[in-house]
Amino acid sequence: MKKRWARPRSAMPISPARAAAFDILLRVQTEDAYASELLHSARLEKLSPADRGLTTDIVMGALRWRSRLDEAIAAASARPLAKLDAEVLTALRIAAYQLNFLSRIPASAAINESVELVKRARKTSAAPFANAVLRKLAAAERISPPADFDANAENVSREYAHPLWLVERWTRQFGVETAFAICRQDQFEPSVSLRLETPTVEAELAAEGIQLSPGGMLTGARTLLDCPVSNLTRTAAFRAGRVMIQDEASQLVALLVGHGARMLDCCAAPGGKTALFAARNPEAEIIAAEIHPHRADLLRKRVRAPNVKVVQADATQLPVQGEFDRVLADVPCSGTGTLARNPEIKWRLKPEDLDDLHKKQAAILQSALGHLGPGGRAVYSTCSLEQEEDEAVVHEVLAQRPGEFRLLDVRNELLRLHPSGELAWEDVDSLVSGKYLRTIPGIHPCDGFFAALIERRDRASDFSPGSTTP
Repeated sequence: MKKRWARPRSAMPISPARAAAFDILLRVQTEDAYASELLHSARLEKLSPADRGLTTDIVMGALRWRSRLDEAIAAASARPLAKLDAEVLTALRIAAYQLNFLSRIPASAAINESVELVKRARKTSAAPFANAVLRKLAAAERISPPADFDANAENVSREYAHPLWLVERWTRQFGVETAFAICRQDQFEPSVSLRLETPTVEAELAAEGIQLSPGGMLTGARTLLDCPVSNLTRTAAFRAGRVMIQDEASQLVALLVGHGARMLDCCAAPGGKTALFAARNPEAEIIAAEIHPHRADLLRKRVRAPNVKVVQADATQLPVQGEFDRVLADVPCSGTGTLARNPEIKWRLKPEDLDDLHKKQAAILQSALGHLGPGGRAVYSTCSLEQEEDEAVVHEVLAQRPGEFRLLDVRNELLRLHPSGELAWEDVDSLVSGKYLRTIPGIHPCDGFFAALIERRDRASDFSPGSTTP
């Protein structure tokens, strides 16, 4: 007897791209997996370039626009979305994204294959429901943010698919125009920034058909032009580690670490920053720590500089001896400065999560400063836009150790990088918030990063009251 969930012989075949997109989105929804990691998994290497491109488009688009898609699905559904199985809702979102944002996809293909995805997921009884909802969606007006609207927090949240609480925070912190710019930028595929080991790598890539343009902020950075990332990752230069994918703000943070003889990277994986300051300090002894075994292994594979030693350890309990003259604490964070690349974060993050992150980040910075020698400098950084993870962490930790450390004005370091030819961005003041580095998506051509530059005093006489506070 045929099992109830078995696929009928007459079932329409599902394209490899949509099948892969469904599996990835379902794991993101039910397992808290990260789309960017799954999109670079071995399974996708088996797809054709066209299918891989469509998979990426559907996955990232469905995540970026999720609240708008759910709003449209809810309007066409007789059932509350909360009552739908994850498999059914995922299939509906995939079709809704294609119907609203991919004009080159025939509506029939988007609808029929999503219905088949419902059956493939052993939810055959829900197939007629899915078909009816999607046909209503196909007849409805497409989702399209208006060219002109009242840009208050509530409208920006709805039109550009961001949780209202996040938009309200950014409006209070940066102003409504900047909050709008962040949300708008988050909804589109960001450029792919690269760091080359040597200038000759660019010609090597060009010979393999990979065209690059200059970066927007750093003279040493390059941007991938009109080319799938998968083409780049197949090149000999990428496989040999002579070119790395790394956002320009991330590269800038690594430049702020500067030069030293003994350097420590407390939370080093995946290794982009470690590799950069290892290249700038080839004679230095560099310790790169990572708590997770699989990420420590990845770090060893990606950072091949002979002067880097990888240590698997908790950043708050590092098994290292002696003092360092340069320390980087690029701490785990909410990632709200990277929502264009990691849109699932905005649907998972809750306001109360920021307090938990703050506690962990303060503990890591406290430990990192303990490894800093007299006169040495530490960089504390996040890819978060949230003050609890940024200024508040620095303020709290320095206040607990009065007289030992001082917060330096990052503007001075940026001004040194500019005439040296490393920083190409002319408006240095736009990169500075108080004494801190602050890059903002939609304002700068990069992810949103924060960095503080902290120096350990040489002697007690260096202390002046109030200088440890931001």
